[in-house]
Amino acid sequence: MTQNHPRPRTDAPSPLHPLDNPARSSLTGPHAHFAERRGRILRYPADVTPWLALPDAPDAQDWADVAALAGPGGSVALAAFQEPPPQDWEIAFRAEGVQLVDASVDAAPDPEAVPLGPRDVPEMLDLVARTRPGPFLPRTVELGTYLGIRRGGALVAMAGERLHPPGWTEISGVCTDESVRGQGLASRLVLAVAHGIRERGETPFLHASASNTGAVRLYESLGFRLRRRTEFLSALVPATLPSADGTRRPSLR
Repeated sequence: MTQNHPRPRTDAPSPLHPLDNPARSSLTGPHAHFAERRGRILRYPADVTPWLALPDAPDAQDWADVAALAGPGGSVALAAFQEPPPQDWEIAFRAEGVQLVDASVDAAPDPEAVPLGPRDVPEMLDLVARTRPGPFLPRTVELGTYLGIRRGGALVAMAGERLHPPGWTEISGVCTDESVRGQGLASRLVLAVAHGIRERGETPFLHASASNTGAVRLYESLGFRLRRRTEFLSALVPATLPSADGTRRPSLR
């Protein structure tokens, strides 16, 4: 007689290292208050960050729930996740990445760094639009501490916190205006953000594009070491999805 085994709870702890599925570790941990849920699928609100979190080994129902959340033709962003989407999902973007962790970072506060908050978001978005460090949205600043450096009153550099697996915090949004590049502002802000993370008893980590060798060398020079290679991708929900009898049905919200 066949036994029915219940699916794991949406918030069941993962047996993997927290950084192996960092978006899920965050949304089932310190960022649980951000989580939007359907079945075992979790995601951040669309104006916070685009990352969506699947279980470590997603099944067909999980992908159907992803499709229902995103809607037909919707884009699904996966951060540092190893499982590929189903074959009939179009890959819109794929990039090889590296995950780096604090090994010997000489973290320290910076006297010129100032906290950034909701009132600074228009300037932060403008800086991001010019420098393109990665996804930064109107409510991304709510994910953690953001620090900036101003010159003549204008925001010219920033860095902050994004994913937050238990015991770890990701440094992200590192960017510097072209007019002040080469002055070490990004390095100083990374060390200042890392200092705040360490003060909480947590460990800094970060992601970078594997092709951005200059940034990777910079982070390694600051005391980060490679933990693993990974990838970032976005996939498009197909207009129809297979049903249990093999026919196709529309992917509905």
